[in-house]
Amino acid sequence: MRILAEAAGLYYEEHGAADAPVLILSAGLGGSGGYWSPNIPALAEHFRVIAYDHRGTARSERVCAQGLTLADLGADMLALMDALRIERASLMGHAIGGMAALEAARAAPDRIERVVVVNGWASLDPQTARCFSARLAVLDGGGPRAYLEAQPIFLFPATWLSEHDAAFQAETEHHLASWPGEDTMRTRIAAARGFDCSGWAGDLTCPVLMVSAADDLLVPWTSSEKHKALIGANASHIHLPWGGHAVNLTDPAPFQSAVIDFLRS
Repeated sequence: MRILAEAAGLYYEEHGAADAPVLILSAGLGGSGGYWSPNIPALAEHFRVIAYDHRGTARSERVCAQGLTLADLGADMLALMDALRIERASLMGHAIGGMAALEAARAAPDRIERVVVVNGWASLDPQTARCFSARLAVLDGGGPRAYLEAQPIFLFPATWLSEHDAAFQAETEHHLASWPGEDTMRTRIAAARGFDCSGWAGDLTCPVLMVSAADDLLVPWTSSEKHKALIGANASHIHLPWGGHAVNLTDPAPFQSAVIDFLRS
């Protein structure tokens, strides 16, 4: 089954059996549900998978409020669940999508089964802050094209990026066509910088899986270990030896195996 639709101002795609446990996928800074395309076939064998575009990006409603927070992104996940009449679901998010999923679990603990956070953080690491500053400097100095051409440097291992150079050249044009605007990107980066769950991570009641990659340039893998410690007994951590910030794309098989085992346990 594949469904393409819109609900609560959010574009989404649905895959898998309608009566399977629900898994909602939330992308990272770029916001497009298409980020998860390589993982969806394996996940849809076990779950009713819903991948959506964040508000203000891609095919969703192009409204991005000033002062946006990751709690707002979490509220959008719950709004999507309401619109689709989904009472309970598991959530998986990449970076800010994962932290927004924790905000949803904090706001509605009775509705969230499990959460997977891929290369996220509890509070901003200096290395992540440095990378955000560099990306903003590229955007300010070179505009959207320069920003998009530089973006893969922060996401993928150098060897993998070199091997897939032709594909990235083609994707730049696609991303330019759906560019959400400089103000929106700055607002989303500000929301990422401002996230800090140090004071409430231990209050989360659902099981949480942290996934990290040893060679993540953007988010040191130790951020996941620190995050796990803050959550406590409900948290676990899968540390992958290679794959970069977008490890679910570069090395999907071990990633999918670990995630599916956690979500079905």
